[in-house]
Amino acid sequence: MRNERGGTMVAERNALHHRPRFEAFLHSSDPSLPSPANASNHQDPNGDINNNNSNDYSTRRSSASATSPVYDASTHASSAEASPYAMSPWNQASASPYNKSPWITPSPLNPLEENFPVNGLIGSLVREEGHIYSLAVNGDLLYTGSDSKNIRVWKNLKEFTGFKSKSGLIKAIVISGEKIFTGHQDGKIRVWKVSTKNPSNHRRVGSLPTLKDFIRSSMNPKNYVEVRRHRNVVRIRHFDAVSCMSMNEDQGLLYTGSWDKTFKVWRIADSKCLESVAAHDDAVNSVVVGFQSLVFTGSADGTVKVWRREMQGKGTTHVLVQTLLKQENAVTALAMNQEAAVVYCGSSDGLVNYWDWEKHLSYGGVLRGHKLAVLCLFTARNLVFSGSADKNICVWRREEGGAHSCLSVLTGHTGPVKCLTVVEDYGTEDKADQRWVVYSGSLDRSVKVWRVSEDAPNLSQIMALEKDAYSGTSSNKKTTLVTVNKLGKP
Repeated sequence: MRNERGGTMVAERNALHHRPRFEAFLHSSDPSLPSPANASNHQDPNGDINNNNSNDYSTRRSSASATSPVYDASTHASSAEASPYAMSPWNQASASPYNKSPWITPSPLNPLEENFPVNGLIGSLVREEGHIYSLAVNGDLLYTGSDSKNIRVWKNLKEFTGFKSKSGLIKAIVISGEKIFTGHQDGKIRVWKVSTKNPSNHRRVGSLPTLKDFIRSSMNPKNYVEVRRHRNVVRIRHFDAVSCMSMNEDQGLLYTGSWDKTFKVWRIADSKCLESVAAHDDAVNSVVVGFQSLVFTGSADGTVKVWRREMQGKGTTHVLVQTLLKQENAVTALAMNQEAAVVYCGSSDGLVNYWDWEKHLSYGGVLRGHKLAVLCLFTARNLVFSGSADKNICVWRREEGGAHSCLSVLTGHTGPVKCLTVVEDYGTEDKADQRWVVYSGSLDRSVKVWRVSEDAPNLSQIMALEKDAYSGTSSNKKTTLVTVNKLGKP
């Protein structure tokens, strides 16, 4: 179903999908895993990136991520077509958004829905213009950033409006009040503002750093740093892709991480760069603000570092207080559970490690659910969502005592899951059943929308329920339940 603005919306109800067969591992998960730009992403004298690869699949060299699997856009479509699941009536991944009929058959789990809440697909958003690299939610609006350089705004599963940057695919989006901050492949941070009179109107109001601050800083030789031999840049400006951003609303600060190995601290009120921290030996892939205003950074150098903001003279500085992790594999994603005081780390080996703040950031354990690199993480109350280059989303629940169980594996994307965001589902009438709406952006050019219940049984409980239902159902329903059982195993 196509709306008047050119977007395509596919609505699907509680669909579960066959997990794709891994006949061959993909060779790279994402260009954000490795380090400074290669020959196809070189810098001009002005410090901007000339990206000659429109799909942004260039592999960045890094000793920390040399073993990271690679995603090849030219192969994923053909391998999906070759899959024996392609013609399966339960394989909703084969239900292309370009199908004439967008309405999909009811969930194969219908016989069990009376026994427990079902986690599944609500719908898909497709704009046919680029791979999705970033997501953000503001009220009832969903913002999506892609390699088309467009920021699309969606409302109620329909395209609402959009606006476009002049250069640089959008790798990160954060929202603070009326302002939207977008981080780009070309190293720039652009600032947009929503009109109070017309919420569909977005206009660009500046960039970080401001032109005035950039010119002022460039006048002083002390404000330059050497980034390579015979190459100096102004300290307050990122000279490589802005890969991640995080907001400290209480302090009015924006943190931005970059492939230039630094993170920078910006004061939102006046767009001033307060500090630039040379944080890692390789690309910074994730930055999040944690408990007590601690800042956590993850890098392609395989480390997770903890920083604390301290007063120094008339200003502040961030000091390194702890290195949580040091490994061979690149750190690709971080997420913070503020309520449970737990920090999660995804890496290119497909693992999710976590640490418990209440136990002085002691190591908590590892979540094993993916075959390829974890590219994004998100937390919501007791749930943890991990998106991967294996095209799946694992839903984990933190149980009493700190252990984690896998609730479900959400499948249906035909490309790596690059970004996630989660909001509370206010549409449910059962207040005892906490449900969430999950948005997942992928390098298959789509955003999928899922409904997830926090009270759903974990996979082992589902299999037990299926076993009970299997013994008392017709032969047709038996076949369906056995199929779902196979799908549920991580």
